[in-house]
Amino acid sequence: MQAFYADHFVLPLPDGHRFPMGKYQRLRDRVALELPQLRPGVALPVSDGELALAHEPAYVQAVVDGSLGAAAMREIGFPWSAAMVERSRRSAGATVAAARVAMGLGGQPAEGIAANMAGGTHHASAAKGSGFCVFNDAAVAARLMQVEHARQRPEPGDRRLPLQVAIIDLDVHQGNGTASIFSRDPTVFTLSIHGQKNFPFRKEASDLDVDLPDGCRDEAYLQALELALDELDRRFSPGLVIYLAGADPHEGDRLGRLKLSWDGLEARDRRVFDWAFQRRIPLALAMAGGYGVNIEDTVQVQVNTFRAALDYWRRYQALARP
Repeated sequence: MQAFYADHFVLPLPDGHRFPMGKYQRLRDRVALELPQLRPGVALPVSDGELALAHEPAYVQAVVDGSLGAAAMREIGFPWSAAMVERSRRSAGATVAAARVAMGLGGQPAEGIAANMAGGTHHASAAKGSGFCVFNDAAVAARLMQVEHARQRPEPGDRRLPLQVAIIDLDVHQGNGTASIFSRDPTVFTLSIHGQKNFPFRKEASDLDVDLPDGCRDEAYLQALELALDELDRRFSPGLVIYLAGADPHEGDRLGRLKLSWDGLEARDRRVFDWAFQRRIPLALAMAGGYGVNIEDTVQVQVNTFRAALDYWRRYQALARP
């Protein structure tokens, strides 16, 4: 299974900054040791034009040249630097690459599932960043895959419907930026299951929002997920799933406010993977948030996600064998 990374492009953060930048390198180190079938690849950066599929060109330019105002940078939560810009481009590029591999675009065989070892920057909207999110990788990937899928139509006059994309966002924080970008786009279905009282405190309307109370545990969460996937199935038929597998619903997360165990989170992941596999829908995975009191707890949740993803990748490969 292919997984793309950009953790060697490190944001220069001040001492005491609360964003756990080190978790990405720790994750890559762990999966290299424990999951040898995972094939890591360096993510390429997306271009300004590709970013503009989901973001206003003026916002993209201001991020690139460092002309965003102080208030806008405070809302993002990172100081501006050239490294921040490059890493943000490559983080979006990793989700794009994962979607291409999963779908088999660009002349390569479809692998069914592939991953970004970061990503899930779902608070970035068309005209601004927020909550440690500069560019919205899922939104850029969804729009770009629609373009690339359309290019592969066999005849210029082919009038098949555009690629439909479901974004299943299981970060503990609502995907407000993603919801706002696709609020008028019927070709992308946004599903967010999140803490009702958690950030962002002013939420946008996804196609399907599931608000959970503080302290929600495994059984109630998994029941809510099952109902949400049933509703998604009734209302939408995606040709691609982009899955944000946030580690922050974990009971040890300092920002999460939910109480899911490691087993509960693994069951969550396997249910999403199984839902897509049963329908033979390609899936691109991004890691989204995780702010464990102990950073190794966050990394463990993510390692478990990759282990489960590998199981489903093997099932896709078995289908492809004659």
